[in-house]
Amino acid sequence: MKEKVIIIGSGFGGLGAAARLAAQGYQVEIFEKLDQPGGRAYVFEQDGFKFDAGPTVITAPFMFDDIFELAGRKREEYVQFVPCDPFYRIFDHNGRSLDYNNDEKFILDQIEQWNRADREGYQRFIATTKAIFEKGFVELADKPFLSVSDMIRVVPDLLRLQSHKTVYKYASQFIENDFLRRCFSFHPLLVGGNPFDTTSIYAMIHYLEREWGVHYVMGGTGALVRALGRLIEELNGRFHLNTEVDEIIVENRHAKGIRLKDGTVHKADHVISNADVAFTYTSLINKKHRSLRNSDFRYKNLTRYSMSLFVIYFGTKKRYNDGRLAHHNIILSERYKGLLQDIFKNKALADDFSLYLHMPTLTDPSIAPEGHEGFYVLSPVPHLGSGIDWTTAAKPYRDAIMQFLEENYIPDLQENLVTEHTIDPLHFKGTLNSHMGSAFSVEPILTQSAWFRPHNRSEDIDNLYFVGAGTHPGAGLPGVLSSSKIAEDLIMGTHIGVQ
Repeated sequence: MKEKVIIIGSGFGGLGAAARLAAQGYQVEIFEKLDQPGGRAYVFEQDGFKFDAGPTVITAPFMFDDIFELAGRKREEYVQFVPCDPFYRIFDHNGRSLDYNNDEKFILDQIEQWNRADREGYQRFIATTKAIFEKGFVELADKPFLSVSDMIRVVPDLLRLQSHKTVYKYASQFIENDFLRRCFSFHPLLVGGNPFDTTSIYAMIHYLEREWGVHYVMGGTGALVRALGRLIEELNGRFHLNTEVDEIIVENRHAKGIRLKDGTVHKADHVISNADVAFTYTSLINKKHRSLRNSDFRYKNLTRYSMSLFVIYFGTKKRYNDGRLAHHNIILSERYKGLLQDIFKNKALADDFSLYLHMPTLTDPSIAPEGHEGFYVLSPVPHLGSGIDWTTAAKPYRDAIMQFLEENYIPDLQENLVTEHTIDPLHFKGTLNSHMGSAFSVEPILTQSAWFRPHNRSEDIDNLYFVGAGTHPGAGLPGVLSSSKIAEDLIMGTHIGVQ
C-alpha cells in the first residue's frame, strides 16, 4: 500500500482529491463533521422533497469524467448528467427576460431583441474571452502558484488580457445595453465575486459555459456526491461521518495526523484540508506552527471575504410548468450596481434584492412528490462582518422575498406552500466553519488570485495541502476540482510549475 492521506472535509474538493489519490493506490480516510458527505453540497430531505443545499450548475462535466476514468470507471455508470437549455433565463426588474445557451445564432437573436448593435459587440466579446479561457483555465487552473516567481511568469499574460479591468468594465467595452452588460458579467457572483471588483479573468466563465454547456445531475447534485462516495469506497477509501477534527498535529514542520474532538488521534503521511482555509489555520493549527503569512491577523484583518447567502428551499403542492420559468432563473433588481455596493462594501441589508431561482423539478420531477414542485431561491447578502443580527433579520427578509416571488413569478405561492427550509450566514459560519459566514471563502479579486491566494501547499507545514474554494484557483466546481488535481500532483510529486 502507498502512503496514508487524511482529508478533512468532504466537499467536492475533498471528494475529488480522495477519489484521485485512492485511484493511485493511496490509503485515503475522510473525516466529515456532518452526517453525510458533500460539505456545501449537503442535501436536505424534507416532506418527500430533496433540496441541494449548494451547487446546482455543472459546467466542465469532463472534469468529473476524468476522475472516474482515472479509476478505470465510466461516470455514466454511476450518475447521469443532462444538458440545460436555456442555461439561464435572466429577468430584468420589469420581468422581461433573455435566454442563452451555447447556440450562437440563438444568443444573437436574443441579444437583437434588446439592442441590435450589440450582436456584433457580443461576437467580439466572446472571441476575446476565448484567449482568457485558454490562459486562465486550460493553462493555469490546475497549476499551483507556490512561489512569487510563478506569479511573475504570468504577469505579461495578465496585462495582455486586461486583467486589471473588472468583469463588468471588460464586458462594457463590447456591449452597449446595460441589461446585456449585466447578463454577460454576472458570473463572478457564482464564485463569490462582485462583477464591479472581480478581475476580468473571470469573464472566462461565460466562455467555459459556451464550450461545454450547463448541466444538471439527475437526482440532484447530491446524487453526484453519492456517486463519488461510492467510487471512493470501491477504491478502499473510508469515510468517518459525524466526526469533527480538533487539531492538525504538527511536529518539525510536518503534519503527523489529526486529533479529533473526542481526543482520538489518527496518523497520516499527508493531510489535506477541504475545510475553510482561514478556519484551518486559525482553529486547527497551533499558533507556534504558523508564520505571519498564516497568522490570525492576516485571515481576520487583511483578507477580504466573499458575500454570504440567504437561501429558501421550498416545495409547493402545485406545479408551475407553464413556461414562465426555466430550470435556472436569475432575477436582477433595478438597482444593480448600488445593490452590489451594499452587499460587498457597505455591508448593509438592502430593501431590494437580486435572486437566483432554481426550479429543478422542471427537469427532474423525481426530487419532489408527484404533482409537486421543488424550488430554491438564493439572495446574495453581506457576510457576518456586517453586524446584521440574522436571528431577527431572517424572518422579515424571507417574507419580503416570498411576497416578491408570489407577486411577480409564482402566483398563489404561499397558499400552495407545503414545505420550507431556510439558511443564512449563521449556517455558513456555524455548520460549515466558514470564516465570517462567507459562502465562497476568499473574495476573487486580482490581489487575492493565483499566488496571492492561499496556496495549495502550506508554506509552514511541508505535507499539508488545501483544496476547495479558499485556495487556488477558487470557488465553483471547476475551481475546486482543479484544486483536487493540484493536491494529487503535489503529493505524488508530479506537478508541473507555471511555465
